[in-house]
Amino acid sequence: MAKKNYQAEVGKPSKTAKATIKNANISIKYSTEICNQIKGLPVNKVIAWLERIQAHKEYLPLKRYHKKVAHRKGNALKGTKSGRYPELACKEFINLLNLAKNNADFKGLDSEKLIILNAFASMGINRYSYQAKGKIGGKARRVNSTHIEVIVMEQKGLN
Repeated sequence: MAKKNYQAEVGKPSKTAKATIKNANISIKYSTEICNQIKGLPVNKVIAWLERIQAHKEYLPLKRYHKKVAHRKGNALKGTKSGRYPELACKEFINLLNLAKNNADFKGLDSEKLIILNAFASMGINRYSYQAKGKIGGKARRVNSTHIEVIVMEQKGLN
């Protein structure tokens, strides 16, 4: 059973908005790297950055899960030159941030002045499918999923 509470309770509830996606079909490793990069940044800048990654104009710098990952041309981003272009993870995070902006609008917050207080990714359920090979049974294939959540807060003086 999936957890029902958030990882962190930060800020005033009247000035924060939350959003979560359960069992997203994305990599836990890329989700963790994206969460580490976006904490403390404005939501609109993060959405623009994720769209640039989807268009292969900028890469996601991999600091923790970087074994056997090629270096990218250009200057180092966030202190590392190794990176990838996780399109599915970026798509899900853009969807998550839009959900958080909509929740903030519903609470009466200004969606143009939101910053990300907390972003968290955890392992979801494992889905199994069976490859039909051989005369008896089949080979089990496991597909992982990820729970992602974000907490945003309205900041004064942010344009």
